[in-house]
Amino acid sequence: MHARILVILPHPDDEAFGLSGTLAKYISQGAQVTYACLTLGEMGRNMGVPPFANRVTLPAIRKGELEASCKAIGIQDLRLLGFHDKTIEFEDQDKLDAQIDALIQEVQPTLVVTFYPGYSVHPDHDACGAAVVRTIGRMPAERRPIVYCLAFSRDHEAHIGQPDVVEDVSDYLAQKMASIQAHKSQFQAPELLGSKALENVELLARFGAERFWTYPY
Repeated sequence: MHARILVILPHPDDEAFGLSGTLAKYISQGAQVTYACLTLGEMGRNMGVPPFANRVTLPAIRKGELEASCKAIGIQDLRLLGFHDKTIEFEDQDKLDAQIDALIQEVQPTLVVTFYPGYSVHPDHDACGAAVVRTIGRMPAERRPIVYCLAFSRDHEAHIGQPDVVEDVSDYLAQKMASIQAHKSQFQAPELLGSKALENVELLARFGAERFWTYPY
């Protein structure tokens, strides 16, 4: 079991679909989770349906949604790193890497979770993952935590193979759905909310497993 987990992702809601069930599962087994979110997603285009946010209010709204998601999952320690949305690839690499290294030295995680660089669709995702694996790659091999990566680009399995970690999170769907639904400004899909909500068997098929690739140092 991983006693100390450090999650490093760029946006509020990045944790919800692909990771929240696994985190809830590990927390139920006694893990301490620190989630470092690089930005507040302030450049997001979704403003709710019907819109209840605007460009001025969106950062505070997304911060509150992230806090609600973390509460639903059970995450004990949320860090907001204050980088700007949609610019992670342009940040000073030394500054970004230094913040990540400082977190690793403080938390001393046995597991770090981030995006697989090059296979995660959004430039912020890829740049975040690249910074994490670059920083950990500088550590002596015997001191490196295990790194789980999320990947979901169209052809990622053709390049990096099948996931080597598949977590059954069927017992943690309540926490996972609460995490997703906490991000109200971003997700208004009828199958997740309202009269067209999926039945339990459909939820299990769609959300009951989470997949990770261990980064190959």
